[in-house]
Amino acid sequence: MNGFFDLQINGYAGIDFNSTSLSIDDLHAACARLQADGVDGILLTLITDAVASLRAKIANVVRMRCQDPLIESMIRGLHIEGPFISPLPGFIGAHPAVHAQPATLQNMDSLLEAGQGLIQLVTLAPEMDPGLQVIRHLSETGVIVSAGHTDASRDQLQAAIDAGLVMFTHLANGCPMLMNRHDNIISRALSLADQLWISLIADGAHIPFFVLQNYLRITGLQRVVIVTDAIAAAGAEPGQYQIGNQTVLVGEDGVPRSETGTHLVGSGTTMQQMAERLRTELQFTPAQIKLVTAQNPRKLLKQECTLPISIAGE
Repeated sequence: MNGFFDLQINGYAGIDFNSTSLSIDDLHAACARLQADGVDGILLTLITDAVASLRAKIANVVRMRCQDPLIESMIRGLHIEGPFISPLPGFIGAHPAVHAQPATLQNMDSLLEAGQGLIQLVTLAPEMDPGLQVIRHLSETGVIVSAGHTDASRDQLQAAIDAGLVMFTHLANGCPMLMNRHDNIISRALSLADQLWISLIADGAHIPFFVLQNYLRITGLQRVVIVTDAIAAAGAEPGQYQIGNQTVLVGEDGVPRSETGTHLVGSGTTMQQMAERLRTELQFTPAQIKLVTAQNPRKLLKQECTLPISIAGE
């Protein structure tokens, strides 16, 4: 029986996957809660950090996954989001700008080596990949490459697609609130949507639902993936949480924000909650919900379902 599949999840149920002290007991507990909430597969997501630190976090997850059957069954791979992203204000999002850096084959191979084949998705900014050499390298090695936290021009995006880029990460997020009203990264990505998979956060806070509906009219649903971008606050109570070295505040609305309140920091919404909001806010049918929360992510990862998909709460 197959349930939700989340390509971007940074933490869950009070557990921060980006913590340098992440333990096997904590990771097991988070996986158990995910399973109870109708999720049976994720890409555990690690965000921008110093390469050496990121490498150590990757190796720690690989080690724990080998030691625990539940962790192994839940974590189907890793999503590395950064550090090869734009350091510019707005585009950097909630990532630590001090560690954003141009992509190099040496650093990318160092992370891949630590992942021991577990890294399945890398989000980077094409303009931070000189000569697009890392995109080509990842594509040739079977790793999915996604654009995100980027201000790439349309020509740069097209060149990256030609080099092997296949996806855009959480469209309409990881960018400034104020941009050129016509030529901006959202419009550029949408203009190339026929060549890209598009992931979207459907919590109503990252993208208002009427705006999400507008985007979906352009993209259609066949190459859209709903991701939670969940942090430790997902499936937990309002309060104070961590993602890496950052403190995040979650109010009664369940939305994680920076300590200054200036920007969102991941999501506090579970996939089950997102599915329900797609149903109530956009009138998605059960089949459409299954498509974007379960079938499409597996199709993207070439983990096709052979059994009927059952969504918890349907």
